[in-house]
Parts: sequence; structure tokens; C-alpha cells
Amino acid sequence: MTQQPGEPIADGPAVGSAVLVADAPTTGSDGRAGKPPRELGQARWLSIIFLGPALILLAVIVLYPLVYSAVRSLFDDGPAGTTGGFVGLRNYGSVFTDPSTFRAVKNNIIWILVAPTVITIVGLIFAVLSERIRWSSAFKLVLFMPMAISFLASGVTFELIYSDQPSRGLANAVTVGIRDTFSSPSLYPETHIRTGGSFTGSASSGYTTTKAYSPGTPVLIPMVGLSLTSPPKGLVSAQPPSTGPGLNGVVWNDFRRGGGGTVGKVDPGELGLKGVHVQALQDGKVVASTTADAKGDFSFPGLTSATYQVKLPASNFAPPFNGLSWLGPNLITPSIMIAYLWVYAGFAMVLLAAGMAAIPRDALEAARIDGATEWQVFRRVTAPLLAPVLLVVFVTLVINVLKIFDIVFVISSGAGANGKYADVLATQLFNAYGQQRYGIASAIGVVLVLVVVPFMALNIRRFRREQR
Repeated sequence: MTQQPGEPIADGPAVGSAVLVADAPTTGSDGRAGKPPRELGQARWLSIIFLGPALILLAVIVLYPLVYSAVRSLFDDGPAGTTGGFVGLRNYGSVFTDPSTFRAVKNNIIWILVAPTVITIVGLIFAVLSERIRWSSAFKLVLFMPMAISFLASGVTFELIYSDQPSRGLANAVTVGIRDTFSSPSLYPETHIRTGGSFTGSASSGYTTTKAYSPGTPVLIPMVGLSLTSPPKGLVSAQPPSTGPGLNGVVWNDFRRGGGGTVGKVDPGELGLKGVHVQALQDGKVVASTTADAKGDFSFPGLTSATYQVKLPASNFAPPFNGLSWLGPNLITPSIMIAYLWVYAGFAMVLLAAGMAAIPRDALEAARIDGATEWQVFRRVTAPLLAPVLLVVFVTLVINVLKIFDIVFVISSGAGANGKYADVLATQLFNAYGQQRYGIASAIGVVLVLVVVPFMALNIRRFRREQR
């Protein structure tokens, strides 16, 4: 508005006066100009007062032990754990040259390469699936529940699951059940050829007659070792072999309850071994195969000329499958990783599901409207927007894996002598400390700190970047 000549000045401050007021210095209660009053959090000395006790406590419980361990790692061990002479970096060299400690280093590397990656992928799969089912909250609760169980309890539980006895260990009970479903176990694992017979071989390689038989000559195969108190179902008394065309014979248990009878002859009451696989050999090659009937009789009607040896393959006497040695030298580390996956898969799923919930639905719907498939939506939209959360989950799992101890210690303790094959740096540190090898224990501790610090710094840097 333009001020007309002779018109009185309107009430209120003009634009120019507003600028003057904005630029005018603030005045205190005494009317003098001064600086704007500071807020409570801007007082540096007050922040130091509040943070001081925490800093002192942190220095006592973290900084001092760290410095002491770094210094102690440079010295050897004297009698009864006393500090010996200065050895420099020799203890650090032992970490990578001592066989048991170097095995722990390799196991830690395997843990870092496998566990965080697998858990992040499984957690992502669960997070995606939880968005597509009706009872998603209950699904997440069930998967997250293992996080509420201590590693001690989880370790004891999985140590029982991995027991070598199928009647006690759940893993082997399931494994044996699945294997026996697709491959029937041998009926005669304890039987063997009666000594003194004309056979060569063993139960592990199979039994073969030492002489060759021509068609029309009965082949008698006497066995012993069958449990007569609880024999396989369906066995009946053996009969002398038939005299039909071809090569014929009988395989039976040459012993009956109460004893008696003639060795090498089919006597009344002696059981025929039905289901036994029999092979006919010519010049060492299998030319025919058959299976003994209910009375133990077998026949090769097509073999009407020449001579043949008869063989009972080793599959007839294979010991029963008792499962896998889950806590053996080759499987103990993967087995413990499965237990760790069971505990932490829910943790990864919850964080990733929260990250997916924060993704704008408009972007997902726009991609679907443009004709993108669900896989393309996930790969081009969901995964890039979820990348920061994926990185946080992965780095957090790496840090946890580097200092893993309790679940490895508990499960490997139940593995007996095989427990050493699951050692990681943290358990090796514990063992060295228990043996009063404080120098090597301190060196392992410093190595663990040096390995963990970069990942912690990466996490802190990312948190600060997200706050800006």
C-alpha cells in the first residue's frame, strides 16, 4: 500500500521497522543487550557432569582391561600363570601357527562367511512370507520366540537333538525314519557264514563259494548268528533245495533252538533266510541274480550249462543305519550353525519385516500397475529400498558371530573328544585362560577386538549418517 500525502501513519509496525526489530539484539532482564539464552542441553560443562560417571565406569570396566590385555599379550607365562619375560609379538604368531588355535581361526572364518549370510536370507524369506499370510503376528511370534531362550538352554536342547542314539536324538530318529522309508534295512546284519564252509569273503565284502557248481548240483549255504529269540517276521523252516532245471540251492540258519542236528545239512526246525539276495558268477562276473523264497530256496532256471560260483552280496549283512554323527569332526560346526540359525532367524525376520512395512505402498502398487511381476517388484523396488536394513542386520550378525561363545561351548562339551573341532576364538580364549596361558589368551582377546572394531565403526557411521 502507498502512503498518500497528508494521510496519517497507520497503526502497527511498517515493513522497515519489522526488519529493524528482527535485527535488534536481545536484551536481558536489566535491559542490556546480550547473547540469546542457551538451552539446558547446550551447556557443555553440564553434559560433562552427567556423562562423567558413565565415562569413568566405562574406562574401569573396558579401557583398563583392554590396555592391560594388550600389554600382557607381549609377555610370556611364568610358573602358575605369573608374568614371564617379554616376547613381543610371539603370542600373536602362535594364534596363527598353533594347530588348535589356528583351527579356531578357520572356524571363525567359516562362521563369518556362512552364518550371517544364511540367516539374513532366511530372515528375508520369512519376512516376505509373513506379509502374505493371515496370521502374520502369530507366525512372527513363533519364529521370534527362540530369542527369548538363553543360548545355554538352546545349546543343551540341541545337544540332545544331535545325540547319536536314534531312540534319544530327534535328528537321528528323523534321519533313520526317512532313510528306512526309501531303503529297507537289512534283515540279517548279525548273520555270517558258518566257519569251516567252502566260502571266502566277509560280511563287509560278501561271501563267495570257493568252488564252482554245475546245474543239477544243489548249493548249500549254511549261515549262523540269527537271533532265534526275536527272528525277523515270516521265517519258516527251511527245506532241502529243489531239483528243478538250472542252478538251485538253499540259504538257511544252520542252528536251531536247543541245538542238535548235523552241521551243513538242512535239519527240521532250522529257519530258511527269505529275502536274501543271491548272485551267480562266471569268471568273476555276475551273470544272474535272484532272491531266496520263504523257505530259503533260490533258483537260476536259465543257467543250464557251464559252472558257476554263488555269491551273497554284502548288502544282505549291512549293519542297520543308526543316523549321522552330527557332532562328529565333519558335521559339528554346521550342526551348531543350524542351532544358531534357529535362534537368530526370528531376529532377522522381525527387523526386515519392520523395514518392509516402512516401504511406501504407492511404489509397489505403481510397479504392479506397470506390469511388473512379483519377482521384479521385489528385485527392483523392495530390495533396493530394504538395502539399509539388510546391511544393518548383516553387520549386526557378523559382530555377534565374531564373539560367539556360549552355544558353541555348550554343544561342543557334549561332543566329547570331537568338541575341539568346533572351537572358535572365544572358546579357545576360555580354554587358554583355564590353562593359565594368560599370554596367548590376551593375544586372542586383542585379535577379537581388532576384528570386531571395524564392523562396529561401520554400524556407528551408518547410524550417524541416517540421523543427519
